[in-house]
Amino acid sequence: MFQHVDMVLTFATLAVAAMGVLMVYSATRGKLELAGVDPRYYLKKQLVYAIIGLAIMVGVVLIDYHQFEILGAIAYVGILLGLLAVLSPIGRSALGSQRWFQIGSFQLQPSAFATLALILAMAAFLRRRQGNVMFRHVVVLLLMAGIPILLVYRQPDLGTAMVMAVVLLVMMVVAGVKGRYLTALGLVALIAMVAVVQLGVLKQYQVDRLTSFVHQTPAGQTTPAVQGPNANNKTQQSTYNLAQSKIAIGSGGTTGKGLFNGSQTNLNYVPEQQTDFIFTAVGEQLGFLGAASLLALFGIIVWRILRIAQTARDNLGTLLCGGVLGLIGLSVFQNAGMTMGIMPITGIPLPFMSYGGSATIAFFAAIGIVLNVGMRRFR
Repeated sequence: MFQHVDMVLTFATLAVAAMGVLMVYSATRGKLELAGVDPRYYLKKQLVYAIIGLAIMVGVVLIDYHQFEILGAIAYVGILLGLLAVLSPIGRSALGSQRWFQIGSFQLQPSAFATLALILAMAAFLRRRQGNVMFRHVVVLLLMAGIPILLVYRQPDLGTAMVMAVVLLVMMVVAGVKGRYLTALGLVALIAMVAVVQLGVLKQYQVDRLTSFVHQTPAGQTTPAVQGPNANNKTQQSTYNLAQSKIAIGSGGTTGKGLFNGSQTNLNYVPEQQTDFIFTAVGEQLGFLGAASLLALFGIIVWRILRIAQTARDNLGTLLCGGVLGLIGLSVFQNAGMTMGIMPITGIPLPFMSYGGSATIAFFAAIGIVLNVGMRRFR
């Protein structure tokens, strides 16, 4: 069985994770030195997260993925309880969001695992339909996905909620849901989005963040960062973030300014650079060639996931890989796109690159599921 492990997918994942640890260090060392703190603080933590994630990936590989039909239901119920608990007084709030449990020095974010749990649960449900998905099954899927999506949105974590909705759509397509159902859902979703904006369900700063990429600051101009609780200040902050992000990437040129030499990075001009905007550190320091190489590695990961989905021995394996493909593919496209101003600004991490324990572990577990399916494609 182990001779069928996809080594291309494995090494591409490890290469991106190693690059992520290096970029997190490069994006944080300068400001930590100025603060008189150990400049390797984030480096050490991200390295630990990557090692834990790798161990989780190996553990997932060792379990026959057919057991996920049972584990999927357990994971789904567990994540619902976690999402409910994090909204209670025991959850930790920061920057206007309540998404974490504080466990010592580690922040556990249930929403980082919500998409993965939803993939397992939906794959188990659709597997029993054997490709014969009726309208009542579509309703059940919408309810199944709608509950965790609503809980994630309430944190608020609009980016993760969007990813979960796209993963739902991808898995419905993989499961062979009829085109007329998908068309009807698309129309309903379009009407719902317009209604959400018009009825004020989304706060104004959230709408502004989602539309900031179509109202960008002209080249050479920046909007000062203005801190504060009101929507106007948050809107200006989003515009500032995008402007600084594009300056950082553009200043890298073809080959970059060199590792640890980027002024935008070293002077901390790009907010949240080690998390949401980690791609800017790659663009500034390693240039177009470095950023293109990173995207090529992600392309290899997506290609191998797609290949394993095509060669899976049963419908369950194909559904699991399809869900992971939607998760990783959208996360890469959305995160890299928002730093370049071609996608809305959302808090979606760049897989294996952005700093954070929960997201790193969840992405490693997702790759473990795909490797699992690939290993067992022969009886």
